[in-house]
Amino acid sequence: MRKTIASVSVCEVPRPSEIATRLAGATFYDSYVLTLRAEDSQAAAAALALRIFSRVPAWVDALMRVRNRIVGLVGLKNQGSFTQAFDARKAASDYMVGDRLGFFTVMHVSDDEFIMGDDDKHLKVQVSVCKISQNGVPQLVLTTVVHEKNWLGWLYMLFVGPAHKVIAPATLRYGY
Repeated sequence: MRKTIASVSVCEVPRPSEIATRLAGATFYDSYVLTLRAEDSQAAAAALALRIFSRVPAWVDALMRVRNRIVGLVGLKNQGSFTQAFDARKAASDYMVGDRLGFFTVMHVSDDEFIMGDDDKHLKVQVSVCKISQNGVPQLVLTTVVHEKNWLGWLYMLFVGPAHKVIAPATLRYGY
């Protein structure tokens, strides 16, 4: 049986959402949306986030390995890979603000939105998985917000920003 591939498109940051309140001063942000299947419309955002990020395409994990080698040369930390970052034994409902989720820290948890991020010396990155309804249709929005802190963050995003616009929708499409 063949898996149906979800249709993902660019969208605005959902308003109102917690991630929308974190846009001030951001140097990069993007959002991608897909329509939720009926059986997922009642699922908590945390459960959907864990599903998406525990099943990234193999090429995304390969890019993370390349990223880790390159940034290690300038003293940035090795983030590992997405699929290694998530503990499949831990239930989504067990995650609370402050918990570690692989290389991310959980920053916000509600039924409709789950935000995780990393605050490093060069970047502050926040990723939101947010459930919304558009004209009565349940949707899921993946938003990334980045605040560059210095020239190293700027240089990093010079390369990662364009790649992210391919990686984020592919991850959402593949993981869902």
